Amino acid sequence: MGAYILRRLLLMIPTMVGIMGISFLVIQFAPGGPVEQVVAQLTGQGDSADQRLSGGGDIMQGMGDENGSRYRGSQGLDPELIAKLEKQFGFDKPPLTRFLEMMGNYIRFDFGESFFRNASVTSIILEKMPVSISLGLWVMLLSYVISIPLGIAKAVRDGSRFDVWTSAFVVVGYAVPGFLFGILLIVLFAGGSFYNWFPLRGLTSDNFDSLTLWGKLVDYLWHLTLPLTALLLSAFATTTLLTKNSFIDEIKKQYVVTARAKGLSEHRVLYGHVFRNAMLIVIAGIPGAFISAFFTGSLLIENLFSLDGLGRLGYLSIVNRDYPIVFATLYIFSLLGLVVSLVSDLIYTWIDPRIDFDRRDV
Repeated sequence: MGAYILRRLLLMIPTMVGIMGISFLVIQFAPGGPVEQVVAQLTGQGDSADQRLSGGGDIMQGMGDENGSRYRGSQGLDPELIAKLEKQFGFDKPPLTRFLEMMGNYIRFDFGESFFRNASVTSIILEKMPVSISLGLWVMLLSYVISIPLGIAKAVRDGSRFDVWTSAFVVVGYAVPGFLFGILLIVLFAGGSFYNWFPLRGLTSDNFDSLTLWGKLVDYLWHLTLPLTALLLSAFATTTLLTKNSFIDEIKKQYVVTARAKGLSEHRVLYGHVFRNAMLIVIAGIPGAFISAFFTGSLLIENLFSLDGLGRLGYLSIVNRDYPIVFATLYIFSLLGLVVSLVSDLIYTWIDPRIDFDRRDV
C-alpha cells in the first residue's frame, strides 16, 4: 500500500502541471485580460460586467491602435502607462517565466495578491469559504440521510409499485438541472409569482447579530432552505440509485442464500450481512460527494441565490479577469480532487482489506 500511495502522490505532480498549464494557455491569452480591463475603463469602454464578460477584445473591436500597441483601444494613451500596467500585472515577462514563477509560488501555497481587490488571494478565499462549506456539508449530510434508507427500501421492494414510482421521481430529479429547479423555487416561494415565504439573498438576515441563539439557528436554516433544496435534487438521486444497485448485487450473492437457509430473519440478513458489503462503495464515495457538493454545484446556485461563496467568487473573478484568484481556486480545487480520489481508495482498503491496490496498476 505504501508503494501505491507513493505512486499516486508522484502522479499528482504531472497532473497538476498539465491542468494548470492548459488553463494558463486558455485563460492567460484570452481576449480582455487585466490590462485590457484597465484600458477599457480609462477609455470609458469597460463600465459594465456584461462588457467585461464579452472580453476586452470584443469591447474595443474596430477601434484600431495608433500607437502600435497590442492592446486594442489604447490609442491616445501614453505607452509608458501601458508598460507600467504590464509590469503591474506581470505581463512584462515571457509567458513561460510567468507560468514557472506561478507554479513555484503555488507549491508554497503563496497565491499572491488580487489584481482588483486590495487583499491577498488567500484571505479572499478564506473569507468566502464558510458559505460553500455550509452548502457542501448540508448537501452531503442530507443526501446520505435520504438516499441510503430510500435506496435500501427500493432494493428490498425491487420491481414493486413503490420502486417504480420512486424511480420515476429520482430520474426526473437527476435530469432536471439544479439551477432550473432553483429558479422554480424562487418563482414559487421567494417573492416570484406566488408566495414570499423564503429570503432570496445571503445566509443570514440583517439583524442576525441581535437574534438569540435559537433565532440565529432558525434564521440560518430559513435562508438555507431553497438553495439546499435545489442542490439536493440531483445529489440524493445519484446516491439513491447507487445504494439500490449495490444492495441488489449483494442480495443475489451466495452468502445471502446461505444465511437465509440457516433460518436467519430477513432483517438480520439484510442489516447483519448485506449492509456492510453493500455500503462499501457508498461509504467510499463520501469524500468525493462532499467535494462535488462543495464545488461543482455551487457556482450557479450561489449566483442564483446571491450567496457570497467560492462559486460566486470564481465567476466574478473570471468576468473581471482577476487571474490570481482564478488560478488559485483552480489549483486548490484540482489538488483537493486528486487528494480526495486517493483518500477514497484508502477508504476502500480500510473497509474491505481484500482490496489490494498494490497488485494493480495505478
